[in-house]
Amino acid sequence: MTTQWDWRTGERLLALNDPEEWDAAFERGERSLGTAAIGLAFNCSLDEASPRIVRAMQLPDVAQRGFAFTAAGTAARLNSALTPELYAALRAEGVGRRSIAVNAIDDTLTFVPFRRLPTWLKCWRVVSTVRNKLDAWRLSLAYAMTDAWKAVRRR
Repeated sequence: MTTQWDWRTGERLLALNDPEEWDAAFERGERSLGTAAIGLAFNCSLDEASPRIVRAMQLPDVAQRGFAFTAAGTAARLNSALTPELYAALRAEGVGRRSIAVNAIDDTLTFVPFRRLPTWLKCWRVVSTVRNKLDAWRLSLAYAMTDAWKAVRRR
C-alpha cells in the first residue's frame, strides 16, 4: 500500500520514512518540509535524515524552520548523537534563550552524553549551568528579602 503524503496540510508527514520522497518534495518547493523532517528523524537513520534536516533548517518559512529544529532535537533524543552537520547548523543558528535552536540545543544537551558533545557545546553547557544557578540564587535571595520585608511590616 502506498502512503499518500499531504504536503499542503502536513497530514501523515510525521510518518514519512522515505528520504527520496522528501528530496523530491524539496525540489518541487512543497510546504511542510520541516514537519516531514520530524518524520524522517522518527523513521530513518540519523545518516539519512541529517542532510534533510539541515536543509529544512534553512527554509524561508520560519514555522517550518522551527519544525526542522524540532527534528534535530528529536534526532538527538532517539540517537543520543547528532552528525557534525547538525552540530554545525545548531552552532550557526546560535545559542541562548532567544535562538530558534534553543529547544534543539537543550534536547541535545539532555540526551547526548557530555563526552560526545563538540567543544563549543560543552562550553555552552557549562556557561548555561552557571547562569541558571546564579539565576536560582538571585531568585532565592529576592524571595528571602521579600519575606523579611513582609515580616518587618507585620510588627
